[in-house]
Amino acid sequence: MPVIIPLLFGFVFSFIGVIPPGLINITAAKVSMTDGKKRAFMFVLGALLVIFFQTYISVIFAHYINSHKEIDLILREIGLLIFVVLTIYFLKFAKPPQLQDKKIDVKSKRSRFFMGMFISAINVFPIPYYVLISLTLASNNSFIFTTIPIYSFVIGVVLGSFTVFYFYVMFFNKIGEKATFVLKNINTILGIITGIIAFFTCINVLKNYVHGG
Repeated sequence: MPVIIPLLFGFVFSFIGVIPPGLINITAAKVSMTDGKKRAFMFVLGALLVIFFQTYISVIFAHYINSHKEIDLILREIGLLIFVVLTIYFLKFAKPPQLQDKKIDVKSKRSRFFMGMFISAINVFPIPYYVLISLTLASNNSFIFTTIPIYSFVIGVVLGSFTVFYFYVMFFNKIGEKATFVLKNINTILGIITGIIAFFTCINVLKNYVHGG
């Protein structure tokens, strides 16, 4: 269980975080169309290497926060606010993703591996995302900050990210012609997920206040 559960959590939350059309997955698809799938997967490997370290750093930072309760509660409250805002945004204001509007220049013939590393490195969103996710899981006794669960979670994130990238590399043309059910309803799905996270985070914050009182 210390291996499987964190692995599954890492996979699911990375899948949710990466599946909306973004800089990395759309670039991977464009590289696939211009240079072929082999070079696209080299790009993906470079991106995954950075994602591995970003996730590991995020969980270690979350571990530090979790061990300093005065910081922990403040960040949980901030996280609650963020997830509530995201839930409202996804359910009420977010527009469906338009894949054809992503204009990314992939003409450069430099190593796609290092290109993947660079583009992944400038995308800093995963760090606060996985800090909040791991803190939320830990607060609900679904995750512990020990070596095996940490690496299992990180590997799960890498596997989930790879699954989404594979999907974009292999099936981007079909996505462009006709959106899949997931992409058509991605904002609703994300809104429900962030709403669930906000709900459990709220319960945890209230428990902390009740216990503190």
